[in-house]
Amino acid sequence: MLTVASIDDLRARVGDVLGVSTFHEVTQETINRFADVTGDQQWIHTDPERAAATPFGGTIAHGYFTLALAPMLLAEVVPLDQFAMGVNYGLDKLRFPAPLRVGDSVRARVALDAVEDIPGGAQLRLTMTFEPESGGKPTCVANVLYRVFEGQS
Repeated sequence: MLTVASIDDLRARVGDVLGVSTFHEVTQETINRFADVTGDQQWIHTDPERAAATPFGGTIAHGYFTLALAPMLLAEVVPLDQFAMGVNYGLDKLRFPAPLRVGDSVRARVALDAVEDIPGGAQLRLTMTFEPESGGKPTCVANVLYRVFEGQS
């Protein structure tokens, strides 16, 4: 885990891979709960028997489920709690190059692409590459924007 004390610490790391999170298992129970919350009950995510007959060989995670892991996995690599506030500002680009199969595990590789000044803080441009433990193509590549603010927390 990377220790960062200031925006200047981040600036010094632009262009670097900040680190890689641990692997987290994707279970059918978790996918079913995500489907309940989002209303996306598409059978390729929720019906293991039907999904077994597909080229995937079983159920796969929703793409947005994978993306939803970003805050947890990012916090493992570079916790931003030393700042007064950190917020997710959005995405510049998002792709799902390969499915994330239920039962596999996934981790995030985090690269810092840029640090840009904003009033009271900085905007971080990060590339998060979600890698399945089984190997192959990434399951998600997201160019994410986070804003961090210095000052009193």
